[in-house]
Amino acid sequence: MDFALSPKATEYSAKLQSFMDNEVFPAEPIYHQQRAAFAKAGTPHKFPPVVEELKKKAKSLGLWNLFLPHLEHGLTVTDYATLAEITGWSPDIAPEALNCSAPDTGNMELLGMFATDSQRKQWLEPLLAGEIRSGFAMTEPDVASSDARNIRTSIKREGDHYIINGTKWWTTGAMDERCKILIVMGKTNPDADDHHQQSMILVPMQTPGVEVVRNLEVFGYVDQHGHAEVRFTDVKVPTTNLLGKEGEGFALAQARLGPGRIHHCMRAIGMAERALHLMIQRSIGRTTFGKELARQGVIQEWIAEARINIEQARLLVLKTAWIIDKDGAKAARKEIAAIKVIVPRMAQEIIDRAIQVFGGAGISQDSPLASMFAGVRALRIVDGPDEVHLRDLARLELKPYLQ
Repeated sequence: MDFALSPKATEYSAKLQSFMDNEVFPAEPIYHQQRAAFAKAGTPHKFPPVVEELKKKAKSLGLWNLFLPHLEHGLTVTDYATLAEITGWSPDIAPEALNCSAPDTGNMELLGMFATDSQRKQWLEPLLAGEIRSGFAMTEPDVASSDARNIRTSIKREGDHYIINGTKWWTTGAMDERCKILIVMGKTNPDADDHHQQSMILVPMQTPGVEVVRNLEVFGYVDQHGHAEVRFTDVKVPTTNLLGKEGEGFALAQARLGPGRIHHCMRAIGMAERALHLMIQRSIGRTTFGKELARQGVIQEWIAEARINIEQARLLVLKTAWIIDKDGAKAARKEIAAIKVIVPRMAQEIIDRAIQVFGGAGISQDSPLASMFAGVRALRIVDGPDEVHLRDLARLELKPYLQ
């Protein structure tokens, strides 16, 4: 394994870091001011104009859709991992400025792999251009959705249409006025075996019967794009809206989540790096009991452990990306499960200790740490809770011994 950046990735990394330093970080206070103004006006999910300006600048620099390896930049999953980490330093702004934010990334990958030509033209092309946003409606409030076989939303065929009934929640992006399409997972054949009951279907947001019930907050934080509860009541869409084939929904979900977990984990490592950077700055500038915090033994221990844990986590994620590049996501099942557990845990601990060093300021809006903590803590549930990944990892480890 050689994790040295390729010449192309080195070029993009330098260009992206310059973009972060010169454009993204200076835009952060403007972003928060614009969001506060929209919230005061009763429109908390309105898109801040400063990010639209950043999108234009990123596009002009070629920092666009970097997560898709088949596009003209030709970056591998391993190459993109390093770039995703850099964007994690400003998770609310940077990924979207590059058109690399969830859930659009996973949805674009799904459309790229399984959509028809007509579906690609109608939905993938405007997503790639950053003209619209999308949502992924899988999780449900009334069942344990970590086991996708529990999903109850029904997708019944009637002639040349499907009728959809059910309720989804944590449909990220659906509160944003730019969200035009949902990929909905539901059951088309409840009598099939467990892994072939589900299908995925494209549902435009404006379809009659689609009702956005409410936004779901994350530890009290209202995300700009929102996390919606969405009710589907006799929603009628043509059979041509089916993504892939009937009964392939479970397999499509697995195809979508593999590479996406690399993105999530590397951004979380970027957040951990920023938290460590902030911790060090704060500890140098604050004095207690006659000396700087940075000279206190416990703080030095936290800083040392943070560096060790970040490096360990990064190496595992890079190994996972390398396996995906070499042999595909299926070959990296164990590693994907492992990083999904260890990276959010690591980042949560480092951010928590940074908050402790900041004291009262760490839990206020005066630093990004509280928001980062909320996001990373949620990541231990997003795309499957820790316990599900630990279960899968244990089964894969035990398989050779229990045959």
